[in-house]
Amino acid sequence: MTEDPAPRASAAGSRRRSPWGRGSSRQLLALPTFGWTLLFFVAPLSILLLYSFGQMNLITFDVNFGWTLDNYRQLNQSLYVHTVVRSVLLSLGATLGCLVIGYPVAYTLSKQQGRIQTLLLIGVMIPFWTSFVVRTYAWVNLLQNGGPVENVLHALHLSHGSLNVLYSPTAVWIGILYSYLPLMILPLFVSLERIDPGLTHAASDLGASGLRAFRRVTLPLSMPGVIAGCILVGVPATGEYVIPSILGGGKTLMYGNVIADQFFQVGDYPFGAALAMTMMAVVTLFLVVARSGLSRVEDVT
Repeated sequence: MTEDPAPRASAAGSRRRSPWGRGSSRQLLALPTFGWTLLFFVAPLSILLLYSFGQMNLITFDVNFGWTLDNYRQLNQSLYVHTVVRSVLLSLGATLGCLVIGYPVAYTLSKQQGRIQTLLLIGVMIPFWTSFVVRTYAWVNLLQNGGPVENVLHALHLSHGSLNVLYSPTAVWIGILYSYLPLMILPLFVSLERIDPGLTHAASDLGASGLRAFRRVTLPLSMPGVIAGCILVGVPATGEYVIPSILGGGKTLMYGNVIADQFFQVGDYPFGAALAMTMMAVVTLFLVVARSGLSRVEDVT
């Protein structure tokens, strides 16, 4: 008795049609995300890019889209070059400070267990429960002359006279360091906690000291967390606006402050857009380099 080929052909046809159906479903599910990205990310960037090639009419205050590069040529002025250098140096300094302080904290957290680890993690995340602006203004009271920080330094005989830190690059650096420190600790903690303790025990059994085991095993395996933390801190710190405005007192301007001034005070939208696009290009380049470094680290580990 021969088997009827019709059901077999029908099943085969169903199997051939099903991938198209599943692909269409996936595409339909991706449409909201694609539309959201197009509306709130691609479209604003396109408008900003269009404005950066325009020119402001100083008489009518209208924007003439003449596709000129004059806005980008103005970036060679010493004011903007110094602002970029200051922003990069403060960002690098704050990122390095967060790494130096955050790595031991994250390492300690990864070695804890149970309720103690949970409580310590909550302690790291508590600053996020308070307004960013409120936390920044708190440092004004702490760093001002005659404030708590000055009193503590005098009591420890580490400083004499007025502190004179507020409204200076040092105050901005301290504010960035404090505000972004949890963003460095958390990815480091995740990376360190994933390391198998048996690897360090094996290194010790093979005669490696604690420092050598850390340098040869723990540190290389935690590099993805180090790179991720540096990205999370360095990128937003470069364009920081609130902290320099409050702790810098208008004296220590960063790149974000210069961009905001062009839009809200000067009203030169094309030049402000050129500044913003230039900053975005620099940050994108940094992200590409960091991502390539992270990929190489992941391949090695």
